[in-house]
Amino acid sequence: MWKEYTAEFVGTAVLVFVGCGSVVVGAYGSSLLVGTLPIALAFGLTVTSLIYALGPVSGCHINPAVTAAMWAAGRLKLKQLPGYVAAQLAGGIAGAGLLLLILNGRLGTPFDVASGLGQNGWGDGYLGQYDVLAAFVTEFSTTAFFILVILGATARESTGDAAGLAIGAALTVIILAFLNITGVSLNPARSLGPAVFVGSHALSQVWLFFLAPLSAALLVGFGFRSRAALK
Repeated sequence: MWKEYTAEFVGTAVLVFVGCGSVVVGAYGSSLLVGTLPIALAFGLTVTSLIYALGPVSGCHINPAVTAAMWAAGRLKLKQLPGYVAAQLAGGIAGAGLLLLILNGRLGTPFDVASGLGQNGWGDGYLGQYDVLAAFVTEFSTTAFFILVILGATARESTGDAAGLAIGAALTVIILAFLNITGVSLNPARSLGPAVFVGSHALSQVWLFFLAPLSAALLVGFGFRSRAALK
């Protein structure tokens, strides 16, 4: 399984590196109305590209919620679950660390990581300043929709060649619609990576970006397993 785990590590690292880089290096996070589309495209197109590059190796989950859904739907063995998730979480941290390494190379004013590394969050001082309930409902419902697209697009009866496009498009429109609430995670590894380096407040909120996506993923995944059992 080492090839699969390595693919998940690299894929998740690239997702966080490029996606969060669009927020911080591209400075789109500081001009949200203008920057929503570039951020959405950075995440969506990266996922699409990675699906075609790494899909044949590991399935390109690059997200613990996707892995949980695949297991719940009966498409992944339980013994594979820990390795996939560990590789994804480590990849998320590595991607954020690589991004920080580049940011620390800026001449003149040193980069202040406390100012943000593309981390997710909610509440006072974060984007639209929504409360915890709005944040949880957003992450749960959008992850459920995202997982529904993934499991449907990758089902045996679906057109496999178009799966990457459908999944990337779904992620793009979700980010376009809901970025201002939580920064849109749908992915515990994507949230953990930046939070580890930002620390403090970001780490104290990271629980929601585990609980909501994983709960939604398991719900949809078991729904797909029940559907398959009825056939």
